[in-house]
Amino acid sequence: MADQKYFKFPGKIVFVGFGSVAQGVLPLLLRHIDMPKERISIITGHDRGRAEAGSFGIRFEVNPLTRANYRAILGPRLERGDFLVNLSVDVASSALIEFCCEKGVLYTDSCIEPWAGGYTDQLVSVSARSNYGQREEVLALRRKFPKGPTILPTHGANPGLISHWVKQGMLNLAQDILGRGEMPQSKAEWAQLAMDLGINSIHCSERDTQVASVRKRPGEFVNTWSVDGFIGEGSQPCELGWGSHEKHFPPEGCHHDYGCKAAIYLNRPGASVKVRTWTPMAGAFHGFLITHGEAISISDYYTVKHGDRVAYRPTCHYSYHPCDDTVLSVHELAGRNWEAQEQRRVLRDEVVSGVDELGALLLGHKKGAYWFGSQLSIEEARQLAPYNNATSLQVAAGVLGGIVWAMENPEAGIIDPDDMDHRRVLEVANPYLGRVVGVYSDWTPLQGRNHPFPEDVDASDPWQFKNIRVT
Repeated sequence: MADQKYFKFPGKIVFVGFGSVAQGVLPLLLRHIDMPKERISIITGHDRGRAEAGSFGIRFEVNPLTRANYRAILGPRLERGDFLVNLSVDVASSALIEFCCEKGVLYTDSCIEPWAGGYTDQLVSVSARSNYGQREEVLALRRKFPKGPTILPTHGANPGLISHWVKQGMLNLAQDILGRGEMPQSKAEWAQLAMDLGINSIHCSERDTQVASVRKRPGEFVNTWSVDGFIGEGSQPCELGWGSHEKHFPPEGCHHDYGCKAAIYLNRPGASVKVRTWTPMAGAFHGFLITHGEAISISDYYTVKHGDRVAYRPTCHYSYHPCDDTVLSVHELAGRNWEAQEQRRVLRDEVVSGVDELGALLLGHKKGAYWFGSQLSIEEARQLAPYNNATSLQVAAGVLGGIVWAMENPEAGIIDPDDMDHRRVLEVANPYLGRVVGVYSDWTPLQGRNHPFPEDVDASDPWQFKNIRVT
């Protein structure tokens, strides 16, 4: 429904940050949320996006938020029942979340961000600056605010939609493998279903084939979404949810000694680690094991415990093959010892072809591998919404779905995407996701291994992390 109004919102919406994702979200909000545009405003740290905001007549203010001023800037602009949409970088999500809980303001973001420099601050422990540590910091606010406005961190495409694709994929598998048609009604029931299906590993598998007319230049980092965001998360420690079936702990692996303990990290940047994965269009490929919130929340959500003992937990990680010019940008970044390039460019209007294929790959069950997700081309993206490419529109669709769900459920408190009703979110997001498909495969990480050289892999269990890590 291209122009369907999903909710009549009586409050105000304030954007913090207006980069590529926020620019893609704004036209979707104006299209689907029934409210005067005069009640929408933008506060950002850069002049980027001023023209896009101006084309819709939306107030635009350059006023960077810092530890010292964020309360003074946001306080007069937000009151109970309003909505803060945080799509910025270098602004601490935990600080904004605490502020919104105190004020009774709804909140969403697409990832949990620290203050500027927090991703690489060597005075802070690696565990604390990981996504695991930042998620635990946000979840700790549940104890301070056990009830309150809906606070929805990490809800874009991935993290965000990926959690809902996992659920829909599991329901499809349950029907095909177990003959079950009923939907689980609780976290415990969802985790038991994953265990019953025998899902050992869950990949967030993404292959972006978009190509721009102006290629990457030396000394330039290009990407199809936020360059600052990708450099930040790519420089964070490599992280993944750690499954109960794993037998071989990575040599550089470390456990966290606090929190849910559903994930581990490696003492190296995520963009320096590759894993084998698969998508229907691309087939098998190597992707960067970039840290993402879903790798932690999904493994946590689908944990089955018998007392204090973990009886079942799937391994979960992101495996990202960005567009080819971004791969070159990462290669150059690594060669600079992770000191970011001076020139940065988001590819949008200059993209001439390509598809972003993004979904959940469920592995280890009786049918082998099952991928469920979105295949969105640049041509489709441009037909569906302005100021987007295929990547940003997938994220914008997830943000829109989360906002609508939060408006319809305004007192859910602080939650993960996995806690939501996946059906409603996908109902809102699907019209912007191109082809949403489920595909079976016989692919495993061992397929074609030992060529052209023999490798030390364990053929008894193809889903162990030892078998998929590439150093």
